Amino acid sequence: MSGDGARTVRAGRRTLHVHRPDKVLFPGSGEAKEYTKGDLVDYHRAVAPFMLPHLRGRPLMLERQPDGIDGPRFMQKNTPENYPEWITRVELPKEGGTVCHTVCDDTATLLYLVDQASLTVHRWLSRAGSPHRPDRMVFDLDPAGDDFEAVRHAARLLGELLDALNLPSALMTTGSRGLHVIVPLDGRHDVDEVRAFARDVADTLADAHPDRLTTAARKKDRGDRLYLDVQRNAYAQTAVAPYTVRARPGAPVATPVSWDQLDDPELHARRWTVADAVEQARTDPWAGLLRRGRALGPARRRLNALRG
Repeated sequence: MSGDGARTVRAGRRTLHVHRPDKVLFPGSGEAKEYTKGDLVDYHRAVAPFMLPHLRGRPLMLERQPDGIDGPRFMQKNTPENYPEWITRVELPKEGGTVCHTVCDDTATLLYLVDQASLTVHRWLSRAGSPHRPDRMVFDLDPAGDDFEAVRHAARLLGELLDALNLPSALMTTGSRGLHVIVPLDGRHDVDEVRAFARDVADTLADAHPDRLTTAARKKDRGDRLYLDVQRNAYAQTAVAPYTVRARPGAPVATPVSWDQLDDPELHARRWTVADAVEQARTDPWAGLLRRGRALGPARRRLNALRG
């Protein structure tokens, strides 16, 4: 600790000062443990080798809560001018202007963002150098309530369909209520083509199981059906990053899992927290799968054949 109460942390070639490390960001309540900013720094130092490959080179949106999960929240897209010059930035177009996004390329940047109370990191599905050509496609399985069995069932159906389309896929708990199913792409397709394909996949499933699944964007049209959300595949949209913390009691973590783990009766959206997510990361649940990016042309032909 320094004289002003800040904690000094070494990250690669850089030394950072973590301000107010004892500040409680996740108050304890019931079975939920209390976590301080210092606890989050320790977690992110440990998880950085597993988390950074999913962040490097990607524009970010940061979910900040300086007073903890019970305080005000704001979503930060533009990088503040007072951020250190060594933090990578990328300026990208938006309607009527541009946004200067933060990019997290190293552990020092990750820990700096934690010091800024960036509790949750949301990343683009494309890289800064090719913002209109995503190399990830994401399906967000969003249940009407907190019914994880509905999520588990939808994930199996989606996984079977993606297998039939010969598309590899990865599974991740969101740390909230559902699961994300992620498909690695080769980055050759533009964002509109990817989103249209994702929508057609979701519609195919919803048409086959209309009593359990829906693609209706309005909540009032969904009833108690699970929502197959593909909106994150649009330009400048984001998805929660693997191993990021969610702003909920107990500090749950969005955690990659293997498809075999889908059958684990203990699995649920908030299964891992900052206390044990690193142990799960060390098992390498995706085992190099995201390096197998595919083109959508063959899958599109298979999907069209299935849809008649």
